[in-house]
Amino acid sequence: MMLIEETAVPQAALPLAEFKAHLRLGTGFADADVQDPVLESFLRAAIAAIEARTGKILIAREFSWTISRWRDPEGQPLPVAPVTAVTGLTLRDRADDAEEIAPAHLRLEPDAHRPVLRPAGRVLPVIPEGGTAEIAFTAGFGVTWGELPADLAQAVLLLAAHYHEYRNETALGGGCMPFGVTSLIERYRTVRILAGGRA
Repeated sequence: MMLIEETAVPQAALPLAEFKAHLRLGTGFADADVQDPVLESFLRAAIAAIEARTGKILIAREFSWTISRWRDPEGQPLPVAPVTAVTGLTLRDRADDAEEIAPAHLRLEPDAHRPVLRPAGRVLPVIPEGGTAEIAFTAGFGVTWGELPADLAQAVLLLAAHYHEYRNETALGGGCMPFGVTSLIERYRTVRILAGGRA
C-alpha cells in the first residue's frame, strides 16, 4: 500500500498572519516578512505531524492510494478522512496495462474517521492477479484555513510555535508533541483494532 500526496498545501491556505499574531511578532517593520519562509516551514511541519497523528487531512488536496488487494470486495476503507470525492480508479495488471473504471461504477460512503469506497453494484472491480488498484481522491476539511475545526487549527498553531521555540534544540526525543496539542487532537485520532492489536 502506498499513499501519495499529489498536491501540496497551497501557500495561500497557510495561516501566516494568525501564526505571527500567535507568536506576538512585531509588525510594521520594513523587514517584517523576512522570517516568512521559516514560519511557513513550521506551519507545514505542524500540519504534517497532526495529519500523521490523526489520519485527518486538514487542508483539502488530491491523493492517490495504491493497493494490491481489496480488504473487502463489498467496500474498501480509505486510509485518511474526511474524503470529499473519489475522482478515479485505475486497475493495473502485472504488465502495467491500465484499465480506467468509470466513476459511475463507484460511490463514496462518507465517514468522519473511516470513509469507504463502495461499488455501485454488488462488488468492487476485480484487481488483476499480481496487479494493483490506484484510487484517486480528494480529502480535507476545506480549501481555506477558516474551514478547519477550531481545535485542530489551534493545535497547528501550538505545535508550530513549539517548533519555533525549540528550533535549535537537538535533545528533544523523537515524536515529542506538547500536551496541549495532544489533548486538542485526541478526539480526532482513529484507533483501529485488528487481531487484538492496534493497527
